[in-house]
Amino acid sequence: MTTSQTDPMIGRLIDGRYQVRSRIARGGMATVYLATDLRLERRVAIKVMHGHLADDNTFKSRFVQEARSAARLAHPNVVNVFDQGQDSDMAYLVMEYLPGITLRDLLKDYGKLTPEQTIDIMEAVLSGLAAAHKAGIVHRDLKPENVLLADDGRIKIGDFGLARAASANTATGQALLGTIAYLSPELVTRGVADARSDIYALGIMMYEMLTGTQPFHGEQPMQIAYQHANDPVPAPSSVNPAVPPELDELVLWATEKDPDRRPSDAREMLDRLLEAEKSIRGDAVVQPTMVLPPAFDIADGDTQIINPAIRQQVASSTPTATDTLTEAARRRRGKGWWLFALVLVLAAVAGGTGWYFGSGPGSFVTVPNVVSQAPATAAAELTNLGFKTAQAQEYSVTIPAGQVSSTDPKAGASANRGSTVTIRVSKGPQPVTIPALAGQNVDAAKAAITATGAKVGDVAQQFDAKVPANTVISAARASDGSDISGGGGYFQAAAVNLVVSVGPIPDVSGKTVSAATAALEKVGLHTTAGPQSYSDTIDKDDVISAQPQSQPVRPGDTVALETSRGPQPVPVPDVVGQTWDKAKAALQAAGFQLKYSSAADLLPGAFVVSKVSPDAGTQAPKGSTVTVNFAGF
Repeated sequence: MTTSQTDPMIGRLIDGRYQVRSRIARGGMATVYLATDLRLERRVAIKVMHGHLADDNTFKSRFVQEARSAARLAHPNVVNVFDQGQDSDMAYLVMEYLPGITLRDLLKDYGKLTPEQTIDIMEAVLSGLAAAHKAGIVHRDLKPENVLLADDGRIKIGDFGLARAASANTATGQALLGTIAYLSPELVTRGVADARSDIYALGIMMYEMLTGTQPFHGEQPMQIAYQHANDPVPAPSSVNPAVPPELDELVLWATEKDPDRRPSDAREMLDRLLEAEKSIRGDAVVQPTMVLPPAFDIADGDTQIINPAIRQQVASSTPTATDTLTEAARRRRGKGWWLFALVLVLAAVAGGTGWYFGSGPGSFVTVPNVVSQAPATAAAELTNLGFKTAQAQEYSVTIPAGQVSSTDPKAGASANRGSTVTIRVSKGPQPVTIPALAGQNVDAAKAAITATGAKVGDVAQQFDAKVPANTVISAARASDGSDISGGGGYFQAAAVNLVVSVGPIPDVSGKTVSAATAALEKVGLHTTAGPQSYSDTIDKDDVISAQPQSQPVRPGDTVALETSRGPQPVPVPDVVGQTWDKAKAALQAAGFQLKYSSAADLLPGAFVVSKVSPDAGTQAPKGSTVTVNFAGF
């Protein structure tokens, strides 16, 4: 059964522009097809995300990331990305089509490569990666499958699907990214990747090219990961004695466990590789093979390239990648008359390329920061840099209404001269309505605030005998303190301050000072000595009450402890000479207990008080006992 019969994509017209011809390769995330761009009449490679991943935003974002990362690079050793889009539920990338093989295919066919072939491939890969590192991009998935060897001798890095900005170097919330055989120790142990992680992967690739095998093996992926994190990479010459010491040193340097001991980026490693190449090959080393893009149409199968021998156009006989590498290694050892001609041709190519990418249509320009400017001023600045402008609006809590709040692409990003930069103008904060919060449980109130798009500001605690603990007493705008306890209009992302009850101040009446202090400190209150007062019910030196020193009272505040001096003293009434009925009434009204002869209660009008103890007029505590004596007894 043919491929066209089994793959429904064959023959499909994508986005009204790309006619799918045949399938090139299939991976875990996408399938790559050969297609024809009907608009520009050229062959392209189109990568289509698998259908079962269409609803996964993570995979979609990787597709977009690959397009953006590769689009930032304009380098002969990086696969060009032309377009990115979505047709119905299908996400796709359109890339440059390179007929040929991958480095993995080459290693499968030949086992290992010669040092010269390894140098040729590594120079091209490091050149492309150096451009990526200079642009702040970390590839994070370098492996032989992602190194493309075109039939015309070009060598390019592809698949930037895992690439990220060099500053965003943490793989938080994701599994280890990349292929386990090429993961750096820091990615295995900490999930962190930067340019030096790419260098480690290149060191493993270089080892594999020189020896035909990977340095670490295991039945389970985690066994290999453990070796990457803990075991040193052996010298390639220990497996292949033909490897020169200069390449041994380069591999060991690139695969140091400590990232600080590796080359800082691909440019530093490339410089060391070129030094090693001079030592290995001698003075006959010249610049690496370069490709001269054709200036006119060439028939299918024809190629036009510049290499150290300045090959002439060869029709219908494109060499294989292996033949090209072998021929390049042989010819680079020689010197000849063509060196001067090569310099002239390369200078002409560099001049044309410099104009195109430096000031012509293919140049990249950094988007300036125009935030907080007036829209007209921002548009003028962008126009002067060669951009077209469009305008849109958005809510912003940080930029006043009428000023530029952001741009698309963002400030600092690189964009083609002549492309459109959208200026977004602030409409100010987005208005929202805050519901009534007073009386709600504090957690429910917080949820109600965040549900509107506002933020929870300060949450103050307050003692309140009338409001249960963990219940909102009041709410206010953080910006001006205005009360919105019963709800009201507000602005998105602004803050709402809450006052929450912690219940009443504990009742410490009748407790000792130490017991009262412990009870109050338990709820966050400090104590100080307060006044002393008479009390008929509280024992002397015990606490009568805890008196607030401020209103409202909040945890951390201080209360004064009012203590008892005991009952208040009063004068003993002068009842001497009075009959017992009158004297008894006066003494009891004054609050005294009485001690007397019980016989007096039989005829109270006949008994006359002759003496009281304590004496009449003397101060005595209420509730104390007064002894009464009668005349004639």
